[in-house]
Amino acid sequence: MDQRHPPRLSIREILHPKSVAVFGASDNRDKFGGRIMYFLTRHHFGGRIIPINPRRNEVFGHRAYPTIGECPENVEVAILAVPPRELAGGVVDCAAAGVGCCVIMTTGFAEAGAEGAARQEEIAAISRRSGMRIMGPNCMGFLNPAWRLTLSSSIVLDAERLLVGEIGLVSQSGALMVSIFDRAYGNGIGFSACVSLGNQSDLEICDFIEYMIDDSKTRVICVYVEGFVDPARFVKVAAASRVAGKPLIVLKTGRTPAGVKAARSHTASLAGSYDVFSAVCREHGVILTDDPTVMVRLADLLVRWPTLRGDGIGVISGSGGSTGILSDRICEAGLRLAELAPATKAALGEILLPPQADNPIDLGGRIAPESVEIAGTAMRALAADSDVAIILMALSSMPFFEARTRLLAAEGLASGKPVICSILPGPAADRPRAALRELDCPFFESPEDGMLRVLGHLIERYHTVAAAEPRQRPTAISPAPSLPPGSIEATELSAVLRQYGVPLAREVMARNMDAAVAAATRIGFPVALKGVARNLVHKSDAGAVKLDLRDETAVRQGWRDIAAAVASRHSDAIEGCVVQEMVQGGAELIVGIKRDAQFGAVVLVGSGGILVELLRDIELATAPLSHARALGLLRSLRLAPVFDGVRGQKPLDLEEAADVVVRMSWLAADLGPRLVDAEINPLVLRKRGAGVVAVDVRATILARD
Repeated sequence: MDQRHPPRLSIREILHPKSVAVFGASDNRDKFGGRIMYFLTRHHFGGRIIPINPRRNEVFGHRAYPTIGECPENVEVAILAVPPRELAGGVVDCAAAGVGCCVIMTTGFAEAGAEGAARQEEIAAISRRSGMRIMGPNCMGFLNPAWRLTLSSSIVLDAERLLVGEIGLVSQSGALMVSIFDRAYGNGIGFSACVSLGNQSDLEICDFIEYMIDDSKTRVICVYVEGFVDPARFVKVAAASRVAGKPLIVLKTGRTPAGVKAARSHTASLAGSYDVFSAVCREHGVILTDDPTVMVRLADLLVRWPTLRGDGIGVISGSGGSTGILSDRICEAGLRLAELAPATKAALGEILLPPQADNPIDLGGRIAPESVEIAGTAMRALAADSDVAIILMALSSMPFFEARTRLLAAEGLASGKPVICSILPGPAADRPRAALRELDCPFFESPEDGMLRVLGHLIERYHTVAAAEPRQRPTAISPAPSLPPGSIEATELSAVLRQYGVPLAREVMARNMDAAVAAATRIGFPVALKGVARNLVHKSDAGAVKLDLRDETAVRQGWRDIAAAVASRHSDAIEGCVVQEMVQGGAELIVGIKRDAQFGAVVLVGSGGILVELLRDIELATAPLSHARALGLLRSLRLAPVFDGVRGQKPLDLEEAADVVVRMSWLAADLGPRLVDAEINPLVLRKRGAGVVAVDVRATILARD
């Protein structure tokens, strides 16, 4: 690969160019180049606009040039929407003319197959050799509203004006970028910058996230991604965004096999394991969503109210039906209605009947005669309550509809707490909606219009730990264990796990039946017998496990049964059996480690035993882990109530289980790229103070380089 030449422009300079060139510029707005020229002039871009068209002397009042090389001044950014066969020549011309960045809208590259991938590599090589940056191909350009710059051909830019905001948007999909821009525009939401990157042949998503972290005009960052060029770099920028206090909201496709297929066909991206990606995001405070509208509405609320004072929700409405519906939705979403203080209820009781003088508040149950003012009185009381962190207004047709809406919103916003409105659609609500827009109070058309999902993300962020937890290496373990490559049996892995401080069940490897009987006698009956053969992974499925063997006769019969089962179902001959003590406990876990192709070492914990795949009660995290994080994973399992004791059973030793998870996570980190996977299944939890025992272990390790 060519050595990269230093870049001609920084990301900030690309997004704030003093001059732009439009290839294929035209006065015809039915053409890509015509729309780009029209939008640049319509929105009054303050820099120099340079049309490139060999058949025109002027386009939209700007002097045109036949080629970029004939332009007498330096061009910082050029946008190209030309046929694929002409693109390479245009890119070469731009590089020779000293252009700083080419924005390539043309499609038919890596997303279209091997031939397209070769064409994409050709233009990427030009970028590396020259230092000219490339955005795309297969992108929709970018927007910088504050710079009045619209380097895109999308019809959504045929808007009255560009809304300037503090949300940065980076999207791998160009069509989705402009659709999000359009939906946000309809809600009065502006952006600091909107960037589409397509195939990421040169400039990639993390380049622009890094810029937005440093950009004082951006307070929240939204990202749509199908696949990362450099996953490790994303982890770093996610951590940096957290340190900078800038929420990072990500929508990623590839959550399902169908999504992975769509992502590959769209931009030739390789989508990794979504479960692992989710774990990475949780650990770095990244907010994951699956809906672009929810993403941008959440970003808007985080710009308005970066921090919450709690998680209690106060509801106020002019309709008992609306309060009932919204209260049900809140509880069904796992959110919490605020508990009003006695003083708050007393203040509400002066204007409302007792059933309505509580959360949720129904303004229809009034004591005083009908008036606009009671709405303001009730809102002030609700907003002043210490347990109310967020105020929801559920508005439907009511007396003094517009005036009451205006008063409720004004008084709520004056409290400094987040105020969100749900207003049912219909012409009667047109003027109340206009009042909400005038007051800049965010509103949704109904609770089902993404409002509660946005609210859930907002509250989830409130509960997220602000700082990364320290990851301390457990005592008495040394790194870089010596393990042979291939599937590692318990007998080969046990010494390493003991080195890492993992408590193992007592066991002896027996090479023949008589040795197994002798081992069982030393260990003490009852015992378990487990067949050993190279690459035999799921022993129970192969009939290679016999449990609760209580005497010599049972051990001998168990040996014969295992040998016969392995011979009939497995290609490798039996090498012997592990004789192991029978371990009893109150719960079984699986503790696994694996290496993800994109994000490195990962730890899995879950409900263990033979039903692990059926139950799928699992949690993931990247390695290594802190003890607190390991406890958090275990507490997140559906199995978690068992840890505290159920039906008279004593609590289990969760602290020791978390310690094993931590130690396994360090084994994963130490093995590095050699790790394929390893697991303990089951890890048996005994009562608190009695510890835990690893019963069955296995691993697959790659050879050293």
